[in-house]
Amino acid sequence: MNLDKLYDKAMDWIITMGPRILAALLVLLVGLWMIRLLKRWTRTRIQKRAISSTLAPFLQSLVISLLYVLLVLLLMQILGIQMTLFAAIIGGVTVAAGLALSGTMQNFASGILILLLKPFRIGDNIVTQGQEGTVTAIQIFYTVITTFDNKIVIVPNSKLSNEIIINTSREGKRRMDIELKLNYGIDIGKVRFIIEGIVQDDKDILNQPEPRVGVSSLDSDGYKVMVNAWVKPHGFHDERMGLQEKIIDGIKRAGIKLPGMA
Repeated sequence: MNLDKLYDKAMDWIITMGPRILAALLVLLVGLWMIRLLKRWTRTRIQKRAISSTLAPFLQSLVISLLYVLLVLLLMQILGIQMTLFAAIIGGVTVAAGLALSGTMQNFASGILILLLKPFRIGDNIVTQGQEGTVTAIQIFYTVITTFDNKIVIVPNSKLSNEIIINTSREGKRRMDIELKLNYGIDIGKVRFIIEGIVQDDKDILNQPEPRVGVSSLDSDGYKVMVNAWVKPHGFHDERMGLQEKIIDGIKRAGIKLPGMA
């Protein structure tokens, strides 16, 4: 008698759940096949758009993971599994993780924005957070900068997305400003002639925009001469030091006494 009841219950379950199970299996097979196709399509689209090598694997994994989650939810719906408890557990875990990792998630979101919007790229010289150097790596959570004195600075991406960044190499050239103070007794025409000759002979100084030499201000004890010259951004500081040395040497050779000279 018990076997008959068990058999009847089993048959009722098969009749009720059989079509759902078959439909779920069919949806599973079709879903896995479509996800495989979408994975290939996503990889091709990412390659065509030349997305950063750091961001590309993450985007592909994110899209595929979301598709798998949607497939699982669809299968649960077809099988009639109640998702209320499941959704509550997921929601609680998500809230707890969000609170615990709020700073990390800010860096994560900022990293995505940096890789997509590209305010700077690897190899750019930037000034940020009181540091100046070359960007050597852009990761999801942080950016690595190598300073000109060879220090490695790791900056959280949230700092870079929410504060000012000065990109000194994006335009391909940078203006160098050098200022000298001279006595009123020194002929400005002679000084300009000397400096313009030095600038023209310097092969590292760009012809366009044209260099400028002129009086920048007048003080009670003398006047100031400003030199504007354009150079390539990489090696800017070395060129600045070298040009300053050449200007001092040229002025001294012409017999002009600089302030402080005996």
